[in-house]
Amino acid sequence: MLGSWYNDQGSAADVLHVGELPDPVPGPGEVRVRVTVSGVNPGDTKKRRGWLGSSMPYPRVIPHSDAAGLIDAVGDGVDAHRVGARVWVYGAQSYRPFGTAAQYTVVPDHQAAALPAHLSEELGACLGIPGITAHRTVFADGPVEGQLVLVHGVLGGVGSMAAQLAHWAGATVIATVRRTADLDRVDPAIVSQAFALDTSDPAAAIRAFAPRGVDRIIEVALSDNADLDNAVAAHGAVIAAYATRTDRTEIPFWPLLFNNVTLRLLGSDDFPPEAKRQAARDLISAAAAGALTVAVGDRYPLEDIAKAHDHVDTGGGHGRILVTIPH
Repeated sequence: MLGSWYNDQGSAADVLHVGELPDPVPGPGEVRVRVTVSGVNPGDTKKRRGWLGSSMPYPRVIPHSDAAGLIDAVGDGVDAHRVGARVWVYGAQSYRPFGTAAQYTVVPDHQAAALPAHLSEELGACLGIPGITAHRTVFADGPVEGQLVLVHGVLGGVGSMAAQLAHWAGATVIATVRRTADLDRVDPAIVSQAFALDTSDPAAAIRAFAPRGVDRIIEVALSDNADLDNAVAAHGAVIAAYATRTDRTEIPFWPLLFNNVTLRLLGSDDFPPEAKRQAARDLISAAAAGALTVAVGDRYPLEDIAKAHDHVDTGGGHGRILVTIPH
């Protein structure tokens, strides 16, 4: 098969190769997916470049965890009727060496979820890491119906889906963007009120809208927003943080403690398996109902995968970055 891989960590142009690889064979409980679209996530590029001192987990890594395609073979114990099924894949390169940046990938059966015919392959390839992370940030602490949910970074991959899922589940959603110029990009059908973090006092503006405070806070930059979150959190609120910009992040411990705030830290590779399966079910249900969409940015052919990785690393443009796989 044609695929991309790296044997060493480093810059995309230096370490990513494209060429022929052995076709994978599904083992017991596994399916093989013929990949058509592979999604690129920041986590994929961080693994490739050795972020936070991480080392090569395997001698060879085919990158990417997310994809869409068709099941073309199954291992022992898997229903043979799954062959030919249209699916989206999550977690392909989570604690596994061979991801979705290739013509075929092999994953456990439940990690190839059915993709209804009316939903695009592009959507399917975008759901995995950001969608399951978004679902966990919203629902890890129970239902949000009737609650007020603040989503930081609502224009990002996780933030956008978290806002849509919270709205779908009956919450009132408010949100932040980094710059005032970005406010007109926020969807008013999902977000009741958006606030720009480059204004003089965004916490006061949020409190004016929500005098009793916010029940859930979806946090993409805890190091930047810890004081703001403390200022707007309701008693007993949950801060669900999936990212920060400072490795050793400071928080206003005593005010948060006296307000009985829960700080939940979320690492997508290690969510409970049933939480991932529930997220997969809910993501498709929301998308099938028209309540969940994903903005797709640039698409790159497999031969230009290094450019796709560089695009993700620089954060340029809007929308998810995809790699198309030829057959």
